[in-house]
Amino acid sequence: MTTFGRLDAPVDNIDPSSAMARQTCSILYSKPKEAMADGGESEPNCFHDLLLDQVFSSINKDRNDYQLLPFFYDHLHDADEIRFRYEVWRDLENQALTSSIRTFESQMLEVRQRLAWSAKSSFVQHRRALHLDAAHRYCNAVASLVRVLKETEINSAALMGFRESLNAYASSSPFEQLASATSLLKDQLSQVRYCINLKGLHVRVVKYEGEEDYGAEIIKTFERFQQSTVKDYRRSISDWPNMNHVEAMIVDRVALLFSDLFSSIESFCEQESDFLNQTVTLFEREIQFYLSYLDFIAPLKAQGLSFCIPEILETSKEISAVETFDLALAHKLELQRMVVVRNDLHLEGIERIIVVSGPNQGGKTTFARTFGQIHYLASIGCLVPGQQAQLYLYDQLYTHFGKEEDPTYQSGKLEEDLIRIRAVLNQATSNSIIIMNEIFASTTALDALGLGLKVIDKIQNLDALCVVVTFIDELSRIGPWVVSMTSTVNPTNPADRTFKIVRQPADGLAYALAIAQKHQLTYDDIRGRLKS
Repeated sequence: MTTFGRLDAPVDNIDPSSAMARQTCSILYSKPKEAMADGGESEPNCFHDLLLDQVFSSINKDRNDYQLLPFFYDHLHDADEIRFRYEVWRDLENQALTSSIRTFESQMLEVRQRLAWSAKSSFVQHRRALHLDAAHRYCNAVASLVRVLKETEINSAALMGFRESLNAYASSSPFEQLASATSLLKDQLSQVRYCINLKGLHVRVVKYEGEEDYGAEIIKTFERFQQSTVKDYRRSISDWPNMNHVEAMIVDRVALLFSDLFSSIESFCEQESDFLNQTVTLFEREIQFYLSYLDFIAPLKAQGLSFCIPEILETSKEISAVETFDLALAHKLELQRMVVVRNDLHLEGIERIIVVSGPNQGGKTTFARTFGQIHYLASIGCLVPGQQAQLYLYDQLYTHFGKEEDPTYQSGKLEEDLIRIRAVLNQATSNSIIIMNEIFASTTALDALGLGLKVIDKIQNLDALCVVVTFIDELSRIGPWVVSMTSTVNPTNPADRTFKIVRQPADGLAYALAIAQKHQLTYDDIRGRLKS
């Protein structure tokens, strides 16, 4: 398959009002200059901690040739750019439109497949036939898409702009000439008739002059013995990637018999060596951003999980999400025929920091990842896990998750944690999001409390949004800007985790007491047994 590269013309040399800018109408970027870019250059640092590397790797798995990862790496800083994409998502709720676009996708795959076959073929006539067929399929795909977009109600600026550009291209002289030439040549090819005379090892190719069709006669003779429908082994030259030397020699002799037609095909292939138009190929690539994500979340939606278009908050930090979940975990569990647990979250007024505590293996880290995931997904204009969400337009998303100690590192784990945290705090602004998971777990509880208080105090002074996963309950009681959320267990069986994270005061002693009661190890239980 042909891969997709950058535009030939330098970005900075293209006037947004020029013909080229209008022709390359992006459905991912509203600004022409942004549309010319190739997305993010590298994977964001937060991806590994948030497991977004796994998510986007799975999304991109079957679409590597489209080079989609740069689009998923490209965190948008403009709310209007994000809303530009969400308008497209609303249009794609029309299943008829989405289905038609998928048909176009399949048609273009066939075009690129034949172009790839043509490039690899060792035989001239085979290469030309494949190229002609690719051009013919391309024209049909474009014409069908023009018709679909004309007949469908579209409201997004992105798709309306593309429709206008596509209509202009489809009604242009170059396209009309391309479509006319391919149709004419394909029609003339379909009328070519020739005979093959076989005598021993000799093959003779001649024009058909009304000779009797022995094949039809044989079929008629043996028709009485046919018991069921049999496989048709005939194939079109343009539907097969390979040709052997005998077939190639036969075609070469047919070309000599119909020299005018095959000369016309040769001229066509020379003149239309690169017939793919940038308006079409840009759309073909960019629509995969939407289709690939739709394919990824389809099995999750079939499980009853919800995805929504969030409200993007540019100034307010009163974020919220209803029935949200970890996308990476949901995908993993779906493969095991299990459904992920959903949680709610919200911040009000001066609340900025969520401190998550509670029993181990209760879903605390998953909740922190979810917080980061939904904000990142919103920042690239993707549907967000949950029934409803209001999410903040951040400038940078920083994560600090525990790492295994590096034996080659000269200092200890605590110093490494402090250096990493200091780097985050030096770069973060009031518009940043910071997610910290089990910080300072390598030191004593008292030291961890002291260090944690200082870190949270700095984050509070920044006025940044933050999630802190910790085993230290005291960090959740610092002030009104801190919200305590805890992982919960089954009251009748404390060993049974619910994976629900709820807003409530942290109380590690309550969990310990529940375990002691379950196993009859409270003070009263033990004293009673000793007396007896």
